[in-house]
Amino acid sequence: MHTDQVVLAVAVAVLVVALVLVIVAAVVVGRHVRDLRSLVDQLRGEIVPAAVRAQTAADHAATELERVGDVLGSAEAVSATVDSASRLVYRAFANPAVKTVAFATGVDGALRRLFARRSRVGR
Repeated sequence: MHTDQVVLAVAVAVLVVALVLVIVAAVVVGRHVRDLRSLVDQLRGEIVPAAVRAQTAADHAATELERVGDVLGSAEAVSATVDSASRLVYRAFANPAVKTVAFATGVDGALRRLFARRSRVGR
């Protein structure tokens, strides 16, 4: 054999070995890609329903927060109304009530003096 033929035979052998290694690597990578696809499909099957449940829970929480906000607004309005009404009642009845109590106290004092004098005189 000539040197050219030996070099050609060695090159062909090296190419065949390289081709076999590439084919083996492609098969191994293909298996890993299939495994990864299977894992991704499994994760999608679990994550998508979980995301839907999370979105539903978030929507429900937002609705409840709106309701709580409405209730707080109503409570504030009621509180303001009660405060205004109590001030109005105080202003309307405070002065007459004080005058009535003063009058009753004055009448009581006058009656005590009157009856106290009569009891002294009657002795």
